[in-house]
Amino acid sequence: MTNLGSRTGSSAAVPAVPVRKRSRAVPTLKEKLRAAAADMRKTWVSYLFISPFFLLFLLFIALPTLAAIMLSFTSFNAIEPPKFIGLLNYQALFTQDLVFWQYALPNTFLFAVIVGPVGYMLSFALAWLIAQLPQRVRAVYTLAIYAPSMTAGIAMSVVWLIFFSGDRLGYLNNFLLNIGYINEPKLWTILPQYIMKIMIGVSLWASMGVGFLAMLAGIQNVDRQLYEAGRIDGIRSRLQEIWYITIPAMKPQMLFGAVMAVVGTLKAGAISVEITGSNPSPNYAGHLMINHIDDFGFIRYEMGYASAISVVLLVIIYLSSKLCWKLFGSKGE
Repeated sequence: MTNLGSRTGSSAAVPAVPVRKRSRAVPTLKEKLRAAAADMRKTWVSYLFISPFFLLFLLFIALPTLAAIMLSFTSFNAIEPPKFIGLLNYQALFTQDLVFWQYALPNTFLFAVIVGPVGYMLSFALAWLIAQLPQRVRAVYTLAIYAPSMTAGIAMSVVWLIFFSGDRLGYLNNFLLNIGYINEPKLWTILPQYIMKIMIGVSLWASMGVGFLAMLAGIQNVDRQLYEAGRIDGIRSRLQEIWYITIPAMKPQMLFGAVMAVVGTLKAGAISVEITGSNPSPNYAGHLMINHIDDFGFIRYEMGYASAISVVLLVIIYLSSKLCWKLFGSKGE
C-alpha cells in the first residue's frame, strides 16, 4: 500500500507553472508632471539659482528660435501681419534661389572647412605650447593670443582696413610697391579673387577664443602621473604623449572647442561686410549664409524667407555639432 501510494503520488505531481512578472504601467503625462512638480518643491533652491540663466535662455534663444521656425512658413514684411504660405519659402529656397546655391552655401562651407579645422588645430597647438612655458610668463602669452578674439571689431577698423587699403598708403600695397612686386596699388577688399582669402586670414587671426582657453585649461589639468606611467609603458616622444595621453584625457575640452569652432564659423558673416563695406559683397565673393539672411531680412524685409534660411542654417549647425559629438564625445557625456 505504501509503495502504491508513493508511486501514485509521484505520478500525480503537477509541473511548476512559471509565474509571469507584472509589467510596470507606463506613467501618464499627468503623473510625470506631478513627479516633476514634487521634485521642484524638494530642490527649489537649486531651481532658484538657475532661474536667471533659464529666463535668458528662454527669452533670447528658445523663443526666437521657435518664432523663426513659425515665421518660415509665412510671408512677412515686418509691416503687415504674417500670412501663412506653407512650404513656399522652402520651395523657393531649394529650387529658385540661385545666389544661395551658387554663392552663399558654397562660400559658407569653404569658409567653415578652412577656418574651423585650421583654427581648431591652431588653438590646440598654441595651448599646448603655452602650457610648456614657465608659470610666470604663461598668463602674458595667453592674454596676447586671446586678445584678438575680444577686439576683432576694433582691430578690423584700426588695423586690417588700413593694412588692406587700396591706395599707396595701405601697408600691404606700400610694402609690395617698395619691393617692386606690383606696379600700382591693388584694391584688395574690392577685387573678388582676394575677398575670401582676406576673410579666412583675418578670421584665423581672431579664432583663438573660448575654445582656446578651454583647451589650455584641459592641458594644464591633465594628471602628471599619466605621463610618468606612459614613459614606463614605452612612450618615448612628446608626439606620442599628445596622441595617447593628452588628447584622450581632455576629450570634454576638445569637444567644447570643436563645437565652438563649428558654430563660430557657420554663423560668421559680419567680417564680409566689415571688409568690403557692403552686403552683398562684390560679385558675391564673400557672401555667406548669414549675409544672405541679412540681405533678405533687413534689406528686402522678406522676414519669412529669411527665417527659412535661418532654419536651414540651424539644421546644418546641429548636424555639424552631432558630428563633433561622434568624434570627441563619449557614452557617459
